[in-house]
Amino acid sequence: MTNVYLAGPFFDDEQISRIERVEKALAANPRVDNVFSPRLGEIPGLTVGTPEWATQTFQMDIHEIEQADVVVALVDFVDDQVDSGTAFEIGYAFHLKKPVVILHEKETILNLMIAEGLHAYVREAEALAAYDFSTLPESHYHGKVI
Repeated sequence: MTNVYLAGPFFDDEQISRIERVEKALAANPRVDNVFSPRLGEIPGLTVGTPEWATQTFQMDIHEIEQADVVVALVDFVDDQVDSGTAFEIGYAFHLKKPVVILHEKETILNLMIAEGLHAYVREAEALAAYDFSTLPESHYHGKVI
């Protein structure tokens, strides 16, 4: 079974809707044992935005990336700029030699660092329900990069 870290922004209604669709798709995948979604991983008793919250959230997310078998990352963004937190999570996972599965639903250009660092490229959230996280088949992005 596979432990997944789900990276992606959740700052507005559209982003939250997308993350929720991915959470649902991953929950439906029989090869996924556990999904850590930072959106759902708030630490009780801490006030969002405080230094204590920031430190503990950072440490928790780093720990969860380290424990994950694979990182699934949403890279749909505005004006070709990926969320900086998501970019950090992707880069950290790549450094740890964790496979990174990129979900890219919008018709935007990928940053070359994301395009070159991914293990698998997926165009629809629903495809993650059937993706074989046991064998992790590779697929690549073949579009323009910036």
